[in-house]
Amino acid sequence: MRDSSVCAYPAKAVGSDGGRTAPTVSVVIPTMNEAANLPHVLNRIPALVTELIIVDGHSTDDTVTVARALRPDARIVHQTGRGKGDAIVCGFEAATGDIVVMLDGDGSTDPAEIASFVAALLGGADLAKGSRFAIGGGSRDLTLWRQLGNSCLNRMVNVLFGTRYTDLCYGYNAFSREALERISFTCKGFEIEALITVRAACAGLVVLEVPSVEHPRLFGESNLRPVTDGLRILSVILREWARWRFARADAMVSVPAAPVMIGSPATGEASSS
Repeated sequence: MRDSSVCAYPAKAVGSDGGRTAPTVSVVIPTMNEAANLPHVLNRIPALVTELIIVDGHSTDDTVTVARALRPDARIVHQTGRGKGDAIVCGFEAATGDIVVMLDGDGSTDPAEIASFVAALLGGADLAKGSRFAIGGGSRDLTLWRQLGNSCLNRMVNVLFGTRYTDLCYGYNAFSREALERISFTCKGFEIEALITVRAACAGLVVLEVPSVEHPRLFGESNLRPVTDGLRILSVILREWARWRFARADAMVSVPAAPVMIGSPATGEASSS
């Protein structure tokens, strides 16, 4: 099994030094009736993004029209199924970049932070995982009940899988192409955020937590149902733990990675859990 140290892999070079070029960066944005929010999101996508994929989840407003007007270069993917998880999978299948970033279409995740996620991957991480509870992160949207639920589920994952995550249910993540090809996602709803976190650990991926600030949705109402979706997340955690615990050694990596935070006073290395 490979070492889970973030420093175990050389960083990919950016620029033309030594004949190496910058990696291509795809951003996947799931949307459903986000026409009012897209101007705020799409106008702030940084120049380092080379491919923009907007997944439309059967919108009944002008989401697609607004997206095409603001970003004629964007690829519009029409979701065939339902739910955020299904939309993310559709976007992943369409993405061609060396790095693939998940970004929400409601304005809650800041496109300006994409550079920090890319930097984490260039430093050797397989998965750059956003955290609202890492130093420098925060949330202006979490209710007390959602925060308590996230905290309980996060602690459960850390106990069951031996990880050190600080934020389980947050959808701002970035993958290297190699990491994305090593894990699969088989859920349709908001539980995809927890599934990504758990399967990354089970696969022994190098995970680096990136401090992130969550903002309130700008317009419209969230489709998140705290109780129903919380139970779905709990079900995913228990199912994945049983799968990981009893899987054959040649089908699953048995030792999870231990995430660390960007900007921590340590050397940047993640110790094995």
